[in-house]
Amino acid sequence: MLEYFDLLMFAALMAAILLGFPVSFAIAGTAILFAYLGWSAGIMKPGLLGALGQRVFGVMTNEVLIAIPLFVSMGVILERSRIAEDLLDTMGRLFGQLRGGLGISVILVGALLAASTGIVGATVIAMGMIALPTMLRTGYDPRLASGLVCTAGTLGQIIPPSTLLIILSDVMSSAYQQAQYEQGKFSVETISVGQIFAGALVPGLALVTIYIVYVLLRGVLRPQDMPPAPTPEGRPGPAEIAGAVVPPVVLIVAVLGAILGGIATPTEAASVGAVGAILMAGARQGVDRRLVLCGAAAFLFLAVAAGLAPVRLQRSDAGAADWALGAVYGALALLGLWAVLVSLWRLFRRDLLVGAMTTTMTVTAMIFATILMASVFSLVFVGLGGEDRVAQILQSMPGGATGALVFAMVLIFVLGFFLDFVEITVILLPLVAPVLILMGHDPVWLAILIAINLQTSFLTPPFGFSLFYLRGAAPPEITTGQIYAGVMPFILLQIVGITTIWAVPALATWLPSVVF
Repeated sequence: MLEYFDLLMFAALMAAILLGFPVSFAIAGTAILFAYLGWSAGIMKPGLLGALGQRVFGVMTNEVLIAIPLFVSMGVILERSRIAEDLLDTMGRLFGQLRGGLGISVILVGALLAASTGIVGATVIAMGMIALPTMLRTGYDPRLASGLVCTAGTLGQIIPPSTLLIILSDVMSSAYQQAQYEQGKFSVETISVGQIFAGALVPGLALVTIYIVYVLLRGVLRPQDMPPAPTPEGRPGPAEIAGAVVPPVVLIVAVLGAILGGIATPTEAASVGAVGAILMAGARQGVDRRLVLCGAAAFLFLAVAAGLAPVRLQRSDAGAADWALGAVYGALALLGLWAVLVSLWRLFRRDLLVGAMTTTMTVTAMIFATILMASVFSLVFVGLGGEDRVAQILQSMPGGATGALVFAMVLIFVLGFFLDFVEITVILLPLVAPVLILMGHDPVWLAILIAINLQTSFLTPPFGFSLFYLRGAAPPEITTGQIYAGVMPFILLQIVGITTIWAVPALATWLPSVVF
């Protein structure tokens, strides 16, 4: 029994979560219990827990993870400013007369919201309340409509920027460094968030393409499932389409372009996204658009000009031209700040700001509590010999490196039925990723395969988060069974996506190799 303490620890964690205990408390409680049992049985040295403080300090001072609350706030503000409604309405009228057009519009809006908000819950709830009733009134099969909304909402986890990719990049970077140390390399390379974002961009768009192809084929084979939608308001004009699509696209380009272009770190780019979301939401809530545009232009000009012609007024040789340029930069900063403050005040008056900040704090606290408690769990798990057991299992798999990767992917897929992506990422991946990298798998390609697998965990019953989100937002005539049945074809499409990336690794590795 003592030699299986590590496996019992993992089983106890699963049981605690399934019993309904809060995740972070279940993780910490299981770790503390088995640390005491392991010490009592003489199979774990309590001195190992002395590294816990260093681990917690490392998480709290990790600059990469600071981007999480900024991206979360960006997404929540955009969601609460009802920009999703404009997108859905415009896209629905644009594609509605095509058979399956509403389904295509839901997928495209899901992709745009994924790249601009990255919040699965917000996207699923918004589309469940807006698009799902429209599809049902048009005559869409309830199962297909539910599956489309759930699946389109999960694109926020694979299309950057997303919290999943940020956490995954941190875990994979540590695993890559650990693998290099074990190979005897002490001048190690790292993996950046930008590389993971670049690697996920093409596969994310490939998934969108797979979904659209499926909708079009199903429209041909089963036309009764998705009839064309009447558009009494008529097709939107170019100006209306641009007004709905251009703002989020500009924000996406600003954030991802800054990261992929090497202009800003992910945290700095997340700050840009948060400020851009505030300005967009302010314009949506009635702030003078001229002020918003002038403020955004001021920030953009200031960023470019300060990079090309930096001013250091503290230097003793600063002349009149430096002071004049500094005054111009200061005026631009004040103009941008004024636009942001006016937008914040309008959001506060409309009762949007407090709710957005509360949601941001709640989501951020949940993520960081899970990451911190997972550090405790993994430390005790390693102390009980779990790390060696995982390495032994992977290395003994038939088929070598390919067999080990298949086993790991199946394990992640199965755990996705019961655990959240954060728990799988910060508990399981630090154990399996270094071994898989040592076996020769490219770390960026491996990260993207795992990311798509983890995205699938939002769709898999019984605990898929997208299913819960839609259950809360769907009309009463939609049953839980219809939601579960509706996501089944899309789970198979996820497997098709994983197989495609596996068969064509360049889809995940080409863009990072070009950009970085």
